[in-house]
Amino acid sequence: MCHQTVVRYKKVNGDRSNFSFGWLPEQRGQYGSCLTQVDFKAKKVMPRPSIRGMIARTYFYMSKQYSLKLSKQDRQLYEAWNKTYPPQPWERQRNQRVACVMGHGNEFVGPVNLSACG
Repeated sequence: MCHQTVVRYKKVNGDRSNFSFGWLPEQRGQYGSCLTQVDFKAKKVMPRPSIRGMIARTYFYMSKQYSLKLSKQDRQLYEAWNKTYPPQPWERQRNQRVACVMGHGNEFVGPVNLSACG
């Protein structure tokens, strides 16, 4: 969430609709201090910087795990986001916790230690 009220979050999520992700010119203030941007004409959304890498790694995981095809354009975008926004400690910790439940983690986030699971 963009550290705004629930009403603003719902507005961003509603505006995002089912638009695809993409790079957009920076527009400050579209949603107050939330850095998510939506281009209604192009039907594209650019999420706030703090979650771009996580989104990319999630798409890579889903693509590999479930044989989902990514377009060349989406793959290039996600590769750029993955490189520009590497996994943060909280994302690696979350990956470890998920691995303890599922028996495997997201290799795009990083390695997990299943022997550390209780």
